[in-house]
Amino acid sequence: MKITLLDGVEWDRLTLLESMMDDEFYYGYLGKSALSSSSCKALNTSPKLYNAIANGATLDTPALSIGKFIHTAILEPEEVVNRFVIIDVTTKTTKAYKEAKENLEKGKTLLTAKEYDDSMRVVDAVLCSEAVKPLLQGSSFEKPEIGTVSGLPFRAKADILKEGEAVLDLKTTSDLSGFKYSAHKYGYPAQVYIYCALFNVPFNEFKFIVVDKGSRDIGIFSVSESFYLEGKRLVEEAVATYTTFFINGQDLNNYVVYGEL
Repeated sequence: MKITLLDGVEWDRLTLLESMMDDEFYYGYLGKSALSSSSCKALNTSPKLYNAIANGATLDTPALSIGKFIHTAILEPEEVVNRFVIIDVTTKTTKAYKEAKENLEKGKTLLTAKEYDDSMRVVDAVLCSEAVKPLLQGSSFEKPEIGTVSGLPFRAKADILKEGEAVLDLKTTSDLSGFKYSAHKYGYPAQVYIYCALFNVPFNEFKFIVVDKGSRDIGIFSVSESFYLEGKRLVEEAVATYTTFFINGQDLNNYVVYGEL
């Protein structure tokens, strides 16, 4: 099966899937040549934001770095040493931390010992959960997929995949009680719609495993049809924006948000 990416290059799908196991390829080349759930969020915020991210701008924050570490430690523990550097300081204001940051190898993330210790408590809470254990058993982790959604190429990596049955996504939060609201704020409906299409699973077989980084409480959230359909709307809106500015070539400088207060 062949798939044509946004740059016009035609690929064999199986060759792409193999290449997608490499993070540099997945987030680098495919970051510009295929859309994703994060692309949809950026496009629906502003096509200028999407353009900046596609051309190398990063939005890394301490919360994102810790979230990445927790994901890796749970789903790919063997990769922790390859992706993270832990420095034995408690704050980021120390000279040692600043020097380590300056000399950090490309592609790696720096964490303090305190961030590491706090994050590992979260990791342990997830791995020890009797509700989570059966969801992890017999599953594949960080499984890539690529295909056409709403007429354009989309990429995805399922955190946890039960082949042909279910997709589960691991999220971290600072407020578990507010996850139902933040899920809409961060565009998670679009992720559900894209992943259900690419991995060929129904929306009622998509679940979020959510862990609170403070309390270490765990929530397991199913998806309603209205949430899934909201995702369809968000994806179609993002595709329309992409088509307008990056296929039809409308000038980004003409992008304006109109409203009434």
